[in-house]
Amino acid sequence: MAIPVENFFLKPDTKGTLQARIQQTVAEGILSGRFRRGEKLPSSRKLAHHLGVSRITVTLAYTELLANDYLTSRGRSGYYVSDDAPEPPQFENTPKREDTVDWSRALGQKFTGAVALVKPQDWAQYRYPFLYGQTDPQLFDHANWRLCALQALGAKDFAALTRDYYDQDDPQLVEFILRHTLPRRGIAAKPDEVLITMGAQNALWMTSQVLLNQRRHAVIENPCYPALRGVLTHSRCHLSALDVDEDGLPPDQIPENTDVIFTTPSHQCPTSYTMPLARRQALLNRARALDALIVEDDYEFEMAYLKSPMPALKSLDEDGRVIYVGSFSKSLFPGLRLGYLVGSAPFIREVRALRAAILRHPPGLTQRTTAYFLSLGHYDSLIRRTGKALNDRRVIMEHAIGKYGLTIAGKGTYGGSSFWMQAPEHVDCEDLAKRLSKVGVLIEPGTAFFAGESPPRNYYRLAYSSIAQARIDPGVAEIAKAIEATPVT
Repeated sequence: MAIPVENFFLKPDTKGTLQARIQQTVAEGILSGRFRRGEKLPSSRKLAHHLGVSRITVTLAYTELLANDYLTSRGRSGYYVSDDAPEPPQFENTPKREDTVDWSRALGQKFTGAVALVKPQDWAQYRYPFLYGQTDPQLFDHANWRLCALQALGAKDFAALTRDYYDQDDPQLVEFILRHTLPRRGIAAKPDEVLITMGAQNALWMTSQVLLNQRRHAVIENPCYPALRGVLTHSRCHLSALDVDEDGLPPDQIPENTDVIFTTPSHQCPTSYTMPLARRQALLNRARALDALIVEDDYEFEMAYLKSPMPALKSLDEDGRVIYVGSFSKSLFPGLRLGYLVGSAPFIREVRALRAAILRHPPGLTQRTTAYFLSLGHYDSLIRRTGKALNDRRVIMEHAIGKYGLTIAGKGTYGGSSFWMQAPEHVDCEDLAKRLSKVGVLIEPGTAFFAGESPPRNYYRLAYSSIAQARIDPGVAEIAKAIEATPVT
């Protein structure tokens, strides 16, 4: 690694010849740790021009540092910080700076402390990773994604890569969503009714900021996506969590003063229940009677490999009161952080202004790469390949669950990538997860999905999106053994 020439400067208050001052500058850089062993120094010509001195002055300074083992010379390659150069001193008794700020008073709002899902960064190192939402490298199309990224980096797309869209989005990506993605869900929309977001969670946050305040009332499902509950808590709205049944959110339980209803009708999170058509119509009627809005999070709709998915709630909406949230992060890879909002133009206009104020727009390179991956057919191929693999794994897992006597509390009617599980009442799944991790098994405790001060602790989620088929049966066996070993208290 080369040290930038801009890192060199002569302090005006130092004494001595120019040569000595240059030596001191380099030596101090090494002793302070700014210049590290093996890093290349600027050439004598470049440093001389930067400092406004003669080249021979720099060469003499380098030669002296070479003699003192601060630098080493590598033929015609130049000068480098020597492997024998003095190391920066380590001060064991450095006085600690005392922070006198009372942060309990200084913080206007706290974002820590909420119950959240914990996913180890090294999950792939575990033998039995039953974690939701992770990408299986054996299924993802690395080669074509890389080609699409290279295409997006080409001269033809230079403007799309480098321009500041301000509050706009990549027109190619928006066009694909309008012409291909939304019609699959029965949704028709115009360009001014679509906004690209940094994933579904970002879409939900911006939606809550635009629609809710301290005087408004929101309804969520119980259990539900934990981050959504956190987002709505930070909006300071009044919040009601309604228990779901096997048909999803019950419309007749929605309070009279509700302003916004958040729901996952196609694939309830985390139970995987699908809301039937009659319940969807009832929900729309209830929202109309309350003059409430509905936010539909349609995550994982692409994973309907058992049969064709039911049309989105948004497709049944005749009033413009449903706001649709979609995401490519689940179907491509979670690190993509790319999703979209679909809603009436006045709503999208306000969210667009909010997005512009906080992050302008998602990166142009990410948008254009995704647009190419979608439009060239790679996305559809990936979905078909992933669907087949998930179906195979689902069959194996369901058989293993039955074989070892575990209990399924919820599973997707149309597909999906996980089972919602229920352990015996005496089993604390937080403790179960800790014990299982020690034998290479990762599960997701269900506690974080529930609202309330005393949530049930005997639920957990088993996903099969990133575990090899051959490891499903032995992994489920380990879970069953750990549950069996849990003492009844």
